[in-house]
Amino acid sequence: MSTGFGTQAVHAGQHPDPVTGAVIPPLSLSTTYKQSAAGVYNGFDYSRSGNPNRNNFEEAIAELEGGKYGLAFASGSATTASIVTTLQQGSHLISVNDVYGGTYRYFTKVAVHNGIETTFVNLSDPANIEKAFKPNTKLVWLETPTNPTLRVIDIKAIAQRAHAHGALLVVDNTFMSPYFQKPLSLGADIVVHSVTKYINGHSDVVMGVAVTSNKEVYEKLKFIQNSLGAVPSAFDCFLARRGLMTLEVRMQRHAENAQAVAEYLETNKQVQEVIYPGLKSHPSHELAKRQQSGFGGMISFRVKGNLDNVNKILQNLKIFTLAESLGGVESLVEVPSVMTHGSVSPEDRAVLGITDTLIRLSTGIETKEDLIKDLKQAIEKAY
Repeated sequence: MSTGFGTQAVHAGQHPDPVTGAVIPPLSLSTTYKQSAAGVYNGFDYSRSGNPNRNNFEEAIAELEGGKYGLAFASGSATTASIVTTLQQGSHLISVNDVYGGTYRYFTKVAVHNGIETTFVNLSDPANIEKAFKPNTKLVWLETPTNPTLRVIDIKAIAQRAHAHGALLVVDNTFMSPYFQKPLSLGADIVVHSVTKYINGHSDVVMGVAVTSNKEVYEKLKFIQNSLGAVPSAFDCFLARRGLMTLEVRMQRHAENAQAVAEYLETNKQVQEVIYPGLKSHPSHELAKRQQSGFGGMISFRVKGNLDNVNKILQNLKIFTLAESLGGVESLVEVPSVMTHGSVSPEDRAVLGITDTLIRLSTGIETKEDLIKDLKQAIEKAY
């Protein structure tokens, strides 16, 4: 029977305990498992290689993304590193230039020393990627919408170009979640998430995941997952699977609140620019409507003045919390230039428009009128 996203989010991978009948699979903390004979085991032998709670989460997220295989890792950054580790020394990858600061840091400060070269390209126009391909290009890395300037990249167009050159396409779907966007259906080979964000949704788990339908890719990543051992704990998997159950209703509220906040910010005379794909003013609004089923909870906006004005806004906010990360039920605010993207070079930040007056919001699920009032009073006090 075909079921909706909300039903899948609740039931995917959820198998009542065969011994007790517990509807919610119990937390399995054991690190090792009894074997019936030497080398003969019933599904699990050592928890680095597999755990009932991890398998449960991996099965569920794979189903929600429309993939065959899910692989959970200790963090989003560990997921990135594990994927890049599958490349041979001397390989080349292409990344969207407006990428999460941690990903930029890994590509430029770590992967380069392992013989992996990265070229960063503005992919707002998919044709821009053509000049970046090399004979040794093995991977293309996208975020869409990008972090923090929320550019929307045409996944299908980039997938066609990547595959024409024999490269795999990885899409970081953290900002949208599988509720609003399914990259595998648009041609991506691997989808990744920082589970820490919307997937878990409660700011109490650090975790990452990769989903694919390519068996060869899965087997390589599974080997790396076990060999490097950058795996999440059983408890984190238990919490993340719990978070998935409410993903649909949370994403609906995040998007509803973000739309209202973005529309308000457009009316504030101290705001120079509001960047939100759900606004008609967003340059890729029509692409977002085609590629996504909603616009998510992330907003970036530029204010007049300087960093002093920005700090006054931050100091006067009562509901929005000044903190890194995103995707939790609570509303967060940050300044990418000195926080999440501080590892990006000043020159690259200037090209990307990550200025000191760019503010990023992760709109939570609070009452939207309260969020608007909070921003209004804080901005008024800053000028």
